[in-house]
Amino acid sequence: MSIAPLPAAQQASRTLWQAVGWMAASTVFFGLMAVWIRLASAQLHPFEIAFFRNLFGLVFALPLLAKHGPSLLKTDKLTFYVLRCLIGIASMLAGFWAIVNLPLAQAVALSYATPLFVTIGAVLVLGEVVRARRWTAVLIGFVGVMVILRPGTDFNQGAWIAVLSAALSGTVAISIKFLSRTEKPDAIVLFTTLIWVPMSLLPALFVWEWPQGIIWLWIVLAGMFGTLGHLCWTRALRMADASFLTPISFLQMPLVVAAGFWLFDEPMDAWVVAGSLIILAANAYIAHREAQLARRTVSDPQVASEAVRDR
Repeated sequence: MSIAPLPAAQQASRTLWQAVGWMAASTVFFGLMAVWIRLASAQLHPFEIAFFRNLFGLVFALPLLAKHGPSLLKTDKLTFYVLRCLIGIASMLAGFWAIVNLPLAQAVALSYATPLFVTIGAVLVLGEVVRARRWTAVLIGFVGVMVILRPGTDFNQGAWIAVLSAALSGTVAISIKFLSRTEKPDAIVLFTTLIWVPMSLLPALFVWEWPQGIIWLWIVLAGMFGTLGHLCWTRALRMADASFLTPISFLQMPLVVAAGFWLFDEPMDAWVVAGSLIILAANAYIAHREAQLARRTVSDPQVASEAVRDR
């Protein structure tokens, strides 16, 4: 007896929920990775932590090669991978610097600007049509960023590096979405990690210091959780739009706030809370518009063009 296929709308809903699950898992893994990075920074420079994160991340990614075989390494987009990894490693170094040198909650809160840059990148790179409502949401989101930064105060000077990391991360998200059209998620993770190891070694050599004692555990965990987060992230982006999924990363905030308070004696800053809520509201609206468009497109393709105009 054959099983009748699910209706298009129901199948789309199931896929969307699967994507949400993968994205939520990646968010937890990346949040824990940030905690391990901060713990490792008791001895190591963030550039060296980035190298070890990639080195041990590669160790945990190698089983993907055993699972799929050598065919996983076949691609006609090697040049694109290298360019994507150059942007990615710059984002990683800036992001790790922010995690080490800024209050943990502030560093993570500023990373939430990534969906705003994803929206801009979707227009410039993917050719998406974005109308007044979403542009308004993007502008409101950047108001939240400025609330966290508080220009003109000593508090925000180093935080601009976290904003740079968010901008570069948005570009990386767009590149993953592009690659996922033809490349397997596991291939994206393996190729990226393979290329990141030598790329991150060079800056690490200038600040090299061999890890001691418990630091080894923290950098191994950073590599493991970083790879797990990357695997979940690429799967999520293959199933749904980046602008819809990225706001789910706000689940990190309770985790890093608790870690900052209990492990690093960092009180929560009211400006960070206010700015985070503004960014959350902007990203939630962007996600709402994406989900609304997806539902209208699936239920009635004839209204798809109208949905695009209303974005």
